[in-house]
Amino acid sequence: MSAEVKKEIELEIAHVLFLDIVGYSKLSVNEQHAQVEELNEIVRLSEQFRKAEAAGRLLKIPTGDGMALVFYKSPEEPAQCAVEISRALKGNARLQVRMGIHSGPISGVVDVNERTNVAGAGINMAQRVMDCGDAGHILLSHHVAEDLAEYERWRPFLHDIGAFDVKHGVRVSVTNLYSDEVGNPQLPSKLAAVKKHRAHVRWAAVAVAVLVLGAIVGGTFLFLRRPMRSVSGIADKSIAVLPFENLSEEKQNEYFADGVQDEILTDLAKIADLKVISRTSVMQYKSGLARNLRKIGEELGVAHVVEGSVQRAANKVRVNAQLIDARNDAHLWAQTYDRDLADVFAIQSEIAKAIADQLQAKLSPNEKKAIEQPPTTDLAAFDLYSRAKTLVLTAGLSATGELRTNNFMQ
Repeated sequence: MSAEVKKEIELEIAHVLFLDIVGYSKLSVNEQHAQVEELNEIVRLSEQFRKAEAAGRLLKIPTGDGMALVFYKSPEEPAQCAVEISRALKGNARLQVRMGIHSGPISGVVDVNERTNVAGAGINMAQRVMDCGDAGHILLSHHVAEDLAEYERWRPFLHDIGAFDVKHGVRVSVTNLYSDEVGNPQLPSKLAAVKKHRAHVRWAAVAVAVLVLGAIVGGTFLFLRRPMRSVSGIADKSIAVLPFENLSEEKQNEYFADGVQDEILTDLAKIADLKVISRTSVMQYKSGLARNLRKIGEELGVAHVVEGSVQRAANKVRVNAQLIDARNDAHLWAQTYDRDLADVFAIQSEIAKAIADQLQAKLSPNEKKAIEQPPTTDLAAFDLYSRAKTLVLTAGLSATGELRTNNFMQ
């Protein structure tokens, strides 16, 4: 790798594939060495691995029982590499591997031995996603799954399997990537255990309800109607954040408005007490035409919608946001923020917290901390990342298939 790439990196957005050998600690030392060498050989034979390595845009971090592969062009790279590795491992009962993928900020350093290493949320979350799986699983974070869903060829591979509680009280939504040829279609044992426990709790609740029904005969009909309304109705703490309108004189600043909307949506999605519709689903309503919010609410199955606008001029920014009850078009909250451009991160956090308060959502201390700490406070990084993401999602990749999203901090 060139000296330019190996130099210390303060922050950049990367796409991480984390993989390890299942049952590694139970193996003898000789078996451990043999399986690590076999896995290394399979990874090196991956076409996607070779392409990224030849381009000088791949970091390889050994972890003892596996490795982390850090790509830089697009989330398709780690996904494609994982598919190729999974295909090569098919039928290999001796070598059992699980994989996790996440896109996020990383920082990199060159250690005293002049070896490149990385750390940061991108690496940590990829490992946590991987830890949710069993042998053969290729698991994706919600962020990566949304990005891959923009490409038609990946959609048949994506299967949402729910949320996991991982280290430090963090809750992550996970998507299983599999087909008839690659991956593991089985529900991860950790999530299966959680669902089994919840089923037991539900049956206990049913038993209690039956006893109550027997004791309160006069309230039978009212009691029976209540769950019917709950099932057929829309969850009260459900919300969709619609694309924000770009009111800047320079229309090319539309990517910046998209970035503000995306960060507000991401902050709200960190709150387990809220049901938040994905960015992929709401982008169909990106239009200058008048919106029928009641119809949008019905189509998305949400009780509330957020809409707003962003106006950027020189070093100032104005953000308007409003929360609307889609069931009756009632305005519940609205606010205008006129700040310095550098305060855009604080604005996004304030909007998310204000909406959560309006919906009376319960936030854990970790959720409050996650909302208050954006993935970056560097305006240049946010600006470039928003621009790059909009290009990927709306215009697609360039003719060469390359989109550089690294070195945002430089």
